Amino acid sequence: MAESEEELKSLLMKVKVESEKVGLKLNIQKMKIRVSGPITYWELDGKTVETVSDFIFLGSKITADGDCSHEIKRRLLLGRKVMTNLDSIFKSRDITLPTKVHIVK
Repeated sequence: MAESEEELKSLLMKVKVESEKVGLKLNIQKMKIRVSGPITYWELDGKTVETVSDFIFLGSKITADGDCSHEIKRRLLLGRKVMTNLDSIFKSRDITLPTKVHIVK
């Protein structure tokens, strides 16, 4: 995270230099930044970096406006999907009730 465009460029250049010391390369085509200001176009090493209004970071959706209702809905849908995938186990007569309870816990 950075407070200004200059600070962000400085941080990214430090990451780039340190990564190259151990043989790693930044893939600018895959890089994205989320800004909360008027920046719509951004370059690093002469290559355009995509700016986005929201993204998923460490499993959570980060939005420009800070609204978390989308994140709550997304996580509920993920939970529903997992439970749907377990449906065949819960309906199986070959699996005991204590085993089913253990799976849920």
